[in-house]
Amino acid sequence: MMPTLKKAFVATIPVLAGYIFLGIAFGLLMNSHGFGLPLVLAMSIFIYAGSMQFVAVDLISGVPTSLLTVALTTVMVNARHIFYGISMLERYKGAGKKKPYLIFALTDETYSLVCNGVRDDSGREHDYYFFVSLLNHCWWVTGSAIGSVLGELLPFKIVGIDFALTALFVTVFCDQWLHSDSHFAAVSGVLVSVLCLFVFGADRFLIPTMILILALLSIARLVKGKNSILAKDSTHEVSND
Repeated sequence: MMPTLKKAFVATIPVLAGYIFLGIAFGLLMNSHGFGLPLVLAMSIFIYAGSMQFVAVDLISGVPTSLLTVALTTVMVNARHIFYGISMLERYKGAGKKKPYLIFALTDETYSLVCNGVRDDSGREHDYYFFVSLLNHCWWVTGSAIGSVLGELLPFKIVGIDFALTALFVTVFCDQWLHSDSHFAAVSGVLVSVLCLFVFGADRFLIPTMILILALLSIARLVKGKNSILAKDSTHEVSND
């Protein structure tokens, strides 16, 4: 257990660096809108969705917003997790009691590390996934708390501080690109996003983009599955001959 925890800790060090500073940015932003440490901790522990938490600051501090608007906004911002879920079906299979938390804690950065994590037949990979997810969650909560406390103690100018989220997404994309054998998902996401941006405009491109990417990844998964079945059948026939 301890070797797995140590390996997970080492793997999450880059995320630690990003989450601490991004969490500080979130805590400062919340403080600037008049929200204290208890609400910051509650959001980081129970919502744990970096981009949505930044969006939620405006939703809960501006003009009164309907629950329907909040729900639709949340779906649009976090729709990418649908794609994560599809690709995690096999990895999280048999995770047992850990599975609910693994599903809850699957952020962009955790997804990147899990995809590059251990794969063996001993069953220990689920422990690795769990520790990666838990440690990343702890880094985010810690950063948020530090930001909230700093906001209370020191004056900060927060103009542009939320750009840290964009920078982190770019870093995750680059890391995933470097460590992935297939770039189909990344290339498809970029091309579809640019296409929908030109066709639908900056205010309306998100939902069509998510739908098209989901369709492409689903088709790719079906094709890959059929090819695997055909390959197995061919191997079986050759061995019988």
